[in-house]
Amino acid sequence: MKISKDSALTLGTFFILVTIFYAVGYWLIFRMGQATPLMLSVGAATVLTCLIRKRSLAELGWRWGTWTYQWASYLIPFFIALLSYVLICALGFGDWFNSDFIVQQKDNYNLNNWNNASVLVFHILLAASISFLISLPSVLGEELGWRGFLVPELSKFMSFTSVALVSSFVWALWHWPLIIIGLYGNEVTPWYYQLFFFTLFIMSTGVIMTYMRMKTNSLWTAVIYHMSSNIFIQKVFTPMTVQNSQSSWYIDEFGAVTALVACCFAAYFWRRGIAEFRSPTA
Repeated sequence: MKISKDSALTLGTFFILVTIFYAVGYWLIFRMGQATPLMLSVGAATVLTCLIRKRSLAELGWRWGTWTYQWASYLIPFFIALLSYVLICALGFGDWFNSDFIVQQKDNYNLNNWNNASVLVFHILLAASISFLISLPSVLGEELGWRGFLVPELSKFMSFTSVALVSSFVWALWHWPLIIIGLYGNEVTPWYYQLFFFTLFIMSTGVIMTYMRMKTNSLWTAVIYHMSSNIFIQKVFTPMTVQNSQSSWYIDEFGAVTALVACCFAAYFWRRGIAEFRSPTA
């Protein structure tokens, strides 16, 4: 099915505005010292696109849907991270657990009388709940664009595979300048190595999130998945891993193991997606 004039104009408007707002958000990173403005810039571009093109904001997928898929969106990133770091430690690319990080958290939480195990449990529970919810505004801003707007718009004239890959690649591309200049990533591996495995990780993640979005017609599955992935990788498993000289090549969102594990999970949801969602040309 060919793209309609309306979709072409709407997507063109969206990408122009995302580029403009990206420049503003990028500038604000250096003024505020955090990535929140850049993430919110996608949401701002999405809302303005809807207003200019006279699209209803209700089309962005605000319905909650069934709890089954919301819980799945929360737990799948946890299991991807868990399996990745089990493999990382088993293969000798890191060790569990980082007692220095726990000591630091004791000071941060003012829990110096607690033992290490108690502080670890407290940190995980806090990250999985309070930190998870605190990340909502910035993640929602990003997901309004990628899964709220872009996925359903592309699905009007693309197959599930194309929707998943295109929307996910755009999402990955949006991060590239930050990785290339060193604002995002690690200081050990080459930027092109980080770029490759980060893109593989993001596109694998995007396939799963696209499936959830199209299955439920709910933006919230993507928001929950995105928040969960950030929290469990960035706040729990990576800092809790004792790193060695090889670790940076395999851990986190920029390493090989996490990306390849996510790719395996994505293959399952890709097969479900092509079986459940008919191509617009069918």
